[in-house]
Amino acid sequence: MAYKSISDCINDLEKNGHLIRIKEEVDAELEMAAIHLRVFEKNGPALLFENIKGSEFKAVSNLFGNMERSRFIFKDTLENVKNLIRLKSNLLEAIKHPIKNSAALFTAWNALPKRQIFGHPVLYKETSIDKLPQLKCWKGDGGPFVTLPLVYTEDIDKPGVMNSNLGMYRIQLGGNDYIQNKEVGLHYQLHRGIGVHQSKSNAKGQPLKVSIFLGGPPSHSLAAVMPLPEGLSELTFAGAMGGRRFRYTYEDGYCISSDADFVITGEVYPNENKLEGPFGDHLGYYSLKHDFPVMRVHKVYHRKDAIWPFTVVGRPPQEDTSFGALIHEITGDELPNQIPGLKAVNAVDAAGVHPLLLAIGSERYTPYIKERKPSEILTIANHILGFGQMSLAKYLFIVAQEDNANLTVYDIPAYFAHVLERIDFARDLHFQTNTSIDTLDYSGKGLNSGSKLVIAAAGNKKRELASAFNYENAIDGVVKIKPVMPGILAIEMGKYKNEQEAHNEIKKLSENLSAIPEKLKGFPLIVVVDDVDFVSATINNFLWVTFTRSNPAADISGVNEFTENKHWGCKGSLIIDARIKPHHAPPLLKDPAIEKRVDRLGEKGGSLFGII
Repeated sequence: MAYKSISDCINDLEKNGHLIRIKEEVDAELEMAAIHLRVFEKNGPALLFENIKGSEFKAVSNLFGNMERSRFIFKDTLENVKNLIRLKSNLLEAIKHPIKNSAALFTAWNALPKRQIFGHPVLYKETSIDKLPQLKCWKGDGGPFVTLPLVYTEDIDKPGVMNSNLGMYRIQLGGNDYIQNKEVGLHYQLHRGIGVHQSKSNAKGQPLKVSIFLGGPPSHSLAAVMPLPEGLSELTFAGAMGGRRFRYTYEDGYCISSDADFVITGEVYPNENKLEGPFGDHLGYYSLKHDFPVMRVHKVYHRKDAIWPFTVVGRPPQEDTSFGALIHEITGDELPNQIPGLKAVNAVDAAGVHPLLLAIGSERYTPYIKERKPSEILTIANHILGFGQMSLAKYLFIVAQEDNANLTVYDIPAYFAHVLERIDFARDLHFQTNTSIDTLDYSGKGLNSGSKLVIAAAGNKKRELASAFNYENAIDGVVKIKPVMPGILAIEMGKYKNEQEAHNEIKKLSENLSAIPEKLKGFPLIVVVDDVDFVSATINNFLWVTFTRSNPAADISGVNEFTENKHWGCKGSLIIDARIKPHHAPPLLKDPAIEKRVDRLGEKGGSLFGII
């Protein structure tokens, strides 16, 4: 069915056992987020909060908490949208089989936004920022945040909905130096669609008009995170995915989503910034205070019985993981179609998505050479690191499909084994130093600043990997050693104090390890960590610690390392120092007092009895 509102979706989910109501009074400060996290961890239902302390509005979360529920929400449109994307790449198919593909072509009609003269539920009433649910997710957050905002802007040179941008950029409603009810903070990077619009407005010395939509049909939220080509309006995808054309109007010169539950309008003036943050983010750490654009609030609208949607981000997996999985299901093989030679790529969720990419490409260059080595896959790697959000990647592993046609990027242990069996660390490491990385990644010393590493492996197996490390003698500076998986050792050392001392510690470690080459023969990768038991407990722990707490150029060394013609490599094991550094952002930790308050909901008679 085509949902006209978020209420339609909630009612449908409830009738089919996908949603429960939280009837107890709950606090928007920390408690609602803690409830959401606890239910998500149990793969529980969507949640409708009916009684929020100090707010007249209800709130809903965990709508996209798992793939089963996401597929249910889009049960009537998912296949048609997938076919439409397929037809975009194969127009001849549509021409040859118009009847077979008629449903997909009808879906294209729903993609056209519809301007309405009458009937705008969201304009029911005006309110103020302080009357909205003041959701704070983590104890160290700088204030209340909007976590599922749909931020709408238009191109000042080409106004109109078809040249608009709809993105999900977090909004800080209060705290710091924001003037209550008059200002909110917008966190986005200038390379985003909204950043392009702001740059054009800045150049003309004019403010950028911004509309922030909350709620409405769930397809609108999905559209805001969908990676669409620049110049293609997300409103078209929202209509196609929702089976209902995106309805809009204009009020005081601002675009208004007629079906939204809330709309906040305002302007961003050139060079007006304020400190935004901290905020508990999707890498599992806080993003810290930084200057970001401030929006002067114009008006706040809401529909009758409006429902406030929210999510909680933190160390993955979280609800945004399902967003990523749904996007992958919709787009299918579209990405490999856009990068020649690319067969598959996985932005690893457990590592925070952007820090780690695993890829498979073709390796067809120089087929007459006896010893195969990475060639074409290096070209593909450069293309990947210049493509959309993948340009934020910090570590990119890439292998040749020809070496194992059955390998996938989603079987992570098998993928790492394949790489480590073939890698030549003297040859196959390719660094980009002093470059830009994800704004939320604090492994480098400055905002957006860090390095990248391409690890490319192709050819025959060079070694057998070991699963047990047998060495009785103490190694100076080492507290404990444990294998993580075949070929990978975790070494616990003292806490990281400063760069010079760490350099000396790792240099001494590599010298000591170079004296036992036979013991390390089956362990080409070594990770230095703060807690070896934690890192070796699960693959997800290893991925999270290793790739979020290291900056390749600064934190990688090796046994018998060398530099030749500006190429760095090592003849023994590669060492990644993944200890917490003084400049890192603090990790997200649950508040024990809040957790105890959540426990009451799971007791007999509580709304979450039998769920948490």
